[in-house]
Amino acid sequence: MGAPTTPIALPRRFNAATRFVDEHPARGRDATVAIVHDGAEITYGTVARNVNRAGNALRTLGVGLEQRVVLLLHDGPEFVYAFWGAIKIGAVPVPTNTLLKPHDIEYILNDSRAGVAVVSPALAWEVAQARDRVPTLRHIVVAGKAEAGMLSFAEMTDASSAELDPAATTADDVAFWLYTSGTTGVPKGVVHLQHDMVVCAETYGRHILEIEHGDRCFSIAKLFFAYGLGNSLYFPFYVGASTVLDPQRPEPAHVFDVIERTQPTLFFGVPTAFAALLQEAGRSAPSLGVVRRCLSAGEPLPRAIFERWLARFGVEILDGIGTTEMCHTFIANRGGGVRPGSSGTLVPGYDARIEDEHGRGVEAGEIGNLLVCGDSCCSGYWNQHERTKETIRGEWIRTGDKYVRDEDGFFWYAGRSDDMIKAGGIWVSPSEVEATLMEHPAVLEAAVVATFDADHLEKPVAFVVPVDASRGTPSLASELREHVKARLAPYKCPRWVAFVGTLPKTATGKIQRFKLRELATSDGASAEHAPTGSLGS
Repeated sequence: MGAPTTPIALPRRFNAATRFVDEHPARGRDATVAIVHDGAEITYGTVARNVNRAGNALRTLGVGLEQRVVLLLHDGPEFVYAFWGAIKIGAVPVPTNTLLKPHDIEYILNDSRAGVAVVSPALAWEVAQARDRVPTLRHIVVAGKAEAGMLSFAEMTDASSAELDPAATTADDVAFWLYTSGTTGVPKGVVHLQHDMVVCAETYGRHILEIEHGDRCFSIAKLFFAYGLGNSLYFPFYVGASTVLDPQRPEPAHVFDVIERTQPTLFFGVPTAFAALLQEAGRSAPSLGVVRRCLSAGEPLPRAIFERWLARFGVEILDGIGTTEMCHTFIANRGGGVRPGSSGTLVPGYDARIEDEHGRGVEAGEIGNLLVCGDSCCSGYWNQHERTKETIRGEWIRTGDKYVRDEDGFFWYAGRSDDMIKAGGIWVSPSEVEATLMEHPAVLEAAVVATFDADHLEKPVAFVVPVDASRGTPSLASELREHVKARLAPYKCPRWVAFVGTLPKTATGKIQRFKLRELATSDGASAEHAPTGSLGS
């Protein structure tokens, strides 16, 4: 069963911005580098003052306690200022996936009832398009040139005071939300509290990263991900380390260039990224510089990638598993003790159990459903009571993953409990992709399942029954992929499209996805490789 975990002691009155931002100047770190961005270094003193200005600017727009502020921002200093500034005044920042399509952004704006959205210039038009259909949205604030009807983040913060007292929040007040995909494709607002980031920093940050004041972090996963938010923001800010924020798409050559220029000591990726970086390393002679530790999460890291990376660069990749609901990583490998192919062992501060379909614990070596508990667990899903009850059971949360624990306490991934797919470390709902494919006039039926590429990384493959069997050609396959790309985030696009005469179904008409997964493997649906593309997409 496992025992409940012990909460980390914090005072009743607690505001996360005070701990992660204000303490550094107070401890003599005013001149310590906090952010490396676009060739510039920004100190903790500058960050603290700009966080205060951002908080004051939001207040002038009428943002108050517990009111949501959507952040649709590429990685950069403005994200940091707006995120901590909102938390400091007791508001709730909602980092939002910059890869989403306008209808997804509109849904999040409406669901969160945000009154203010702080956006990057390239994304401002997407928010503006939805403005008339989002009754609560009063202001669009642009971190760059503001068009008519929008406000300038720089002008507002420049005009605001650099002094700001933190709101009288408690450790159990809401701090921020993160949206995660559901099985239907409708995002769920995951509600995290003021103490959650401290818990993650004291557990994974202290025991796995062993992060210190002199470290520098660089993460391929962006700040709007739960994984990236810890990697690039609250882990370094907890100890007064520095972070490299890069807004560009993480193409392999560019990633190596950033590493060479900024010299991070901690490098965070996902398995798809490490595979692409190894491919790039075969064409050139890149270096990891002073990187002392590589971290991976988002999807299982295949043993072969671990071994190839270690042989090429001499640095272990420490794989682990975390969820948006748990804020960050709760099972991980440790430096010098990696068991390649496994997710590792429990991070101190967390407990886990594996149980069968009837809720009974299973023996070591048996497959079951993974449940975890720890004090960084979210309080629930916003306005989704039934989904919250399905996922959270007392102190335990269902991850939706099937796992095996061996006799030594290492956890091994064994698949999903539902049909969700992890592609490039990001959740993909098959039903959402299927519905989009069905909108194409040439498609009669469609089913999307996971298969594996040559690096044993999970990718979505679509099985399509065309209206006209004669149209099942490579040109239609390309047309369907473009159809999906135009309507959904790019990482949701099937890597391959296979045409079939019928879809295997049960007597009641339910698609037998296990048969399609078997077909994908046996027929070599993954044999034909698509272009590499950008990392994590």
